[in-house]
Amino acid sequence: MTAPGKGHNSNTEAAGTVSLSEAAYRREAKVVPGGSMRAASWFKPHPPYAAKGEGCWVVDIDGRRILDCANNFFSLIHGHAFPPVLDAVRDAMSKGTAFGMPTESEIRLAEVLAARNPRLEQTRFCNSGTEAVLAAVKGARALSGREKIAKFEGCYHGAYDWIEVSLDPTPANWDNENGDPASVRYNVGTPDSVLQETVVLPYDDAQRCADILRREGPTLAAVILDPHASRAGTVPMSKEVAAVVQEACRRYGIILIADEVISFRLSYEGASPLFGLEPDLVTTAKIIGGGLPIGAVSGSAERMSVFNHASGKPQVSMGGTFSGNPLSMAAGLASLEHYSRPAVERLNGFGDSFRASVRAGFAAKGVEATISGIGSLFRLHLGPEEVTGYRTAYPSKENAARLRQIHLGMLAEGILLTPNCSGAFSTPMTAAEIGLLADTLVEIVAKEVSGPASAAA
Repeated sequence: MTAPGKGHNSNTEAAGTVSLSEAAYRREAKVVPGGSMRAASWFKPHPPYAAKGEGCWVVDIDGRRILDCANNFFSLIHGHAFPPVLDAVRDAMSKGTAFGMPTESEIRLAEVLAARNPRLEQTRFCNSGTEAVLAAVKGARALSGREKIAKFEGCYHGAYDWIEVSLDPTPANWDNENGDPASVRYNVGTPDSVLQETVVLPYDDAQRCADILRREGPTLAAVILDPHASRAGTVPMSKEVAAVVQEACRRYGIILIADEVISFRLSYEGASPLFGLEPDLVTTAKIIGGGLPIGAVSGSAERMSVFNHASGKPQVSMGGTFSGNPLSMAAGLASLEHYSRPAVERLNGFGDSFRASVRAGFAAKGVEATISGIGSLFRLHLGPEEVTGYRTAYPSKENAARLRQIHLGMLAEGILLTPNCSGAFSTPMTAAEIGLLADTLVEIVAKEVSGPASAAA
């Protein structure tokens, strides 16, 4: 195993010389708002700029080799430059990058999804998880004849007004006058009507969830959920809450949308079977594209008929210039072919051993922190409280500052997590990388938590 390159703030920066990444950031800030294309991957003073990827490692433009546990926000199940994906894309590219005609590659990838899970009987492809969720919500409205949707507090489902409601509420605004989760706008300018059409559910309270669905159920077109939501703490939804939602959807004719854009990786069949869910529509993206842009809506032929255009204008139009493009289809086919049952079990086993090791390390050092997640996903939380959902995962101002310092500390040791200190494993990783990650995380957290909280910028 090659050791990671140390130091986010390199020696040249410390000596006053501008690093190549800092120079790149200064250039980008002149032509891009905020100096970055994505707020999610940005942090102060600036992120390193990638030059190339090699398996589970990424090399930045300053030449530092970094263990990548962010994997482009969990989309690279096989890490960087995975040879079967590269070969598949090269072959597809040699024949043309896009056509105003269908290709057999879209059939093959849809067939692979259906073979993994019979509930994914039919699929329509698009170019991102956001597009997939948008189409699923529109499909649910057409299928149900209703307009309102319900989502869980603090859960991210992409950039679409209705599903961004209550994405980041704070203790100051997270309850309404009834004591239920409030509908809180995320973006300035979101219309009041969007808030009125979006019901917010508690992620970790089955009884309150049941009460809200009993009251609102007959008005709802859809309930959308991710049963292992990253923004809600990267903790599995309780089977009690999942059962409440499933029962309400059956009782009131609500379309259940399972957002598995991230959580599809949790088993060979996806996340829903792990929680006893039988969704009407399933949205996927990330690992099914092999590192290229992709999104998908899947479901039974009956449900997916809402997008059927073969006999004229469909109930819901779904399509795009690059939907089903042969490069993404080829990459996705290679990715899923190599994400076999043994590969899933191996990564999930790494996750189990990693979380156990980190918890034991925290206990040995007397650190009040924990690591959440199942399968190949994880997230760090500070404090003694059990994390069960968005509110218990919500960090105090002091802990938020410490988490920022831990993120930077890990990067200084050559390990990249997401800015909220979550991460994922990829198939090129070995027990050596998992051990390195666990040991480094315990040391960095112990060092940060033992001292006063830093006012991290």
